[in-house]
Amino acid sequence: MVKVIVVAGPTATGKSKLALDLASHFPLEIISADSMQIYRHMDIGTAKPTPEEMAMVKHHLVSIKDPDEPWSVEEFKERASRAIEEICERGNIPFVVGGTGLYIRALISDYPLGDASPDPDFRRAMRRLAEKQGNQTLHALLKDKDPEAWRTLHPNDLKRVIRALEYHRATGQPISARRLRNSASPYDPLQLAIRWDRQDLGVRIDNRVEDQFRDGFVDEVARLYELGYDASITSMQGLGYKEIGYYLGGLLTLEETKALIKRNTRRLAKRQFTWFSREEGIIWLEASQHRDWQDIVREASELIRSHLAG
Repeated sequence: MVKVIVVAGPTATGKSKLALDLASHFPLEIISADSMQIYRHMDIGTAKPTPEEMAMVKHHLVSIKDPDEPWSVEEFKERASRAIEEICERGNIPFVVGGTGLYIRALISDYPLGDASPDPDFRRAMRRLAEKQGNQTLHALLKDKDPEAWRTLHPNDLKRVIRALEYHRATGQPISARRLRNSASPYDPLQLAIRWDRQDLGVRIDNRVEDQFRDGFVDEVARLYELGYDASITSMQGLGYKEIGYYLGGLLTLEETKALIKRNTRRLAKRQFTWFSREEGIIWLEASQHRDWQDIVREASELIRSHLAG
């Protein structure tokens, strides 16, 4: 089986930094498991690796699509699998790095895919229902059809609520049924994730958002609108891009926009932590402001060496 290293976990925990720091210990290449970093022109808001970082370590599945091009977990799995094969042929170690849990699960566990194609008419009908009766009404429909999705999805996470309803309509099964593993997976993964306590992670999130605005996040979103990408496309509904769209439309002040992005990022981190906490086989690296970062790098290095030798 092909040995793969996964660095997963919630946003702003230091996944990319850890992978880059490990590059001085291992001949690695990074495969991004981030559903937003695939898009060109969307760099600051997605915390995409810098040109210098990409020159230091070869990255895959970064800036490969225009913001209005379709992308799916199926395509991710196909392209990531191909990248792993190429990386191994070069004698390097594939590192899958990102916070999109479904992508990681699909790749390393041979998660079944393609059993419920998108239904645009159904999605439009569900959005109209939500507009008329509220997101809570739509969310309540999940209670009997998919109790697990009803418990774990926030009513305002409309995209995933609709997807769960769509999946049930197409298959008669809860979307959570797709979690079944298939022993035919060709990979032997070591899954690492970084865990900060809630307060420390909140500070990291606040600092990241402030840095993004200083780096020109507003200008990045404005440029996307100038290029013809607006709120009607999925990528522009991404975290930060949607909220800055409100600001550019005069609906929010700058400070309100920052506060909203910080709040929504915290909510995302909480959902991601819930997801990864339920995944099997993840080894959590405990981080805090009192623990030296290089100590975390050393711990990860030891775990990786042991896995590669096994």
